[in-house]
Amino acid sequence: MLPLRDNIPSRRFPAATVAIIAVNVLVFLWELQLGPRRLERALGELAIVPLFYSDPGILDYIGPGGLIRPFFSSMFLHGGWLHLLGNMWTLWIFGDNVEDRLGHWRFVGLYLAGGVAAALVHIYTNLGSQVPTIGASGAIAGVMGAYFRFFPHARIETMIPPFIFGPYYVLPAVLFLGWWFLLQFFNGALSLAAGEKGFGGVAWWAHVGGFAFGLTVCLFARRPQDVYYDDEDS
Repeated sequence: MLPLRDNIPSRRFPAATVAIIAVNVLVFLWELQLGPRRLERALGELAIVPLFYSDPGILDYIGPGGLIRPFFSSMFLHGGWLHLLGNMWTLWIFGDNVEDRLGHWRFVGLYLAGGVAAALVHIYTNLGSQVPTIGASGAIAGVMGAYFRFFPHARIETMIPPFIFGPYYVLPAVLFLGWWFLLQFFNGALSLAAGEKGFGGVAWWAHVGGFAFGLTVCLFARRPQDVYYDDEDS
């Protein structure tokens, strides 16, 4: 299901969400101008490669910075236009309302911490993998987990691809996001069962980890004092 819009308007301009989208687009444009060889080298340095965190000998080769940097750089890299646009569209739909609730800086903190949590879960569930992992989906899953916590009764208009003109459905956020999470979880379980053969080339457990992190952290989040809310959804 492809989310099209929700029914909760932003109360202020989502500056942090727009800034994160802009950074992702700029980084992707930088990727495009690298060329195949330079891009491959950059991915080796900036993407999450689980093997690097399970082989003690790697630390002597790349140093502590080479292990820490990918936790942040990987979440701003994308593998193609569809990968980028799908992630940024999802962030735009769910990010503005979560930013409204948390405030600009706490939202940025949630986004970055969610991306790190997603990377940690991905590494743990893929120890020994040499495949570089990139994308903002783990961080965005953290935002979706926060949305699930704050706006469970919001209405999400969705479309079933590949039909450009429908069918359309309006679903409660708790149903749309809950179903999305279950898909990630069960596909992740299948990927573990598939072992080295993999399952679809998607970092399912990064999505699970990011969503669970965003939901859990926001169970304890308070509303910023400078914004008035009249919804009763939490």
